[in-house]
Amino acid sequence: MKTVFIPAKIKSSIGKSGILNISKKLPKSIAIAYSIQYKDAAFEIKKALSKNHQITSCIQVLGCSRPKFRKDTEAILLITDGKFHGVSLAYEAKLPVFILNSQTFKMIPKKEAEALEKRKKSAYLKFLNAENVGILVSTKPGQQNLLKAFELKRKLSRKKTYIFLGDNIDSMEFENFMIDSWVNTACPRLDMSSGLMINMNDIPLR
Repeated sequence: MKTVFIPAKIKSSIGKSGILNISKKLPKSIAIAYSIQYKDAAFEIKKALSKNHQITSCIQVLGCSRPKFRKDTEAILLITDGKFHGVSLAYEAKLPVFILNSQTFKMIPKKEAEALEKRKKSAYLKFLNAENVGILVSTKPGQQNLLKAFELKRKLSRKKTYIFLGDNIDSMEFENFMIDSWVNTACPRLDMSSGLMINMNDIPLR
């Protein structure tokens, strides 16, 4: 069966007074990131902010993406709903992240990025001490890494490893298995859903 992806766009705009208010709260050099439904709004905002700011990049963010930003970027303006992408970007980029949508404009608190970092460190320690490890593999297009999972299983020969394959990965089901630590090979932000999960790329293997 053929799958067709059609992006849904939000019809919203921010007036001149709103742009001016946002501009006053942002540093000189910023990157703009957006979820697909805000693409048109993002480019309108980029054009308006370019008058007083240096825009280092303007990119779309996905749940599975880990964008890189130029070294001269001082902050990220993320145009989206919710905080899922914002907390991840704040942790990964180590930059202030401001979230903007049709209703609000706010900064991701530093403590939320710090909490995510602590949770990741805790999950890594649990992995190091784990005897039984579950390796998660998604069947979704673009996320399926079965071959990498088998390679990881080979490298973790000192642990008892099991490969779990499925379309939807639900961390609520973890308690049904006697697994000490879970390794995620799919969307790199799935690890935010459980303190027992670590991303495959976060394991230093030779």
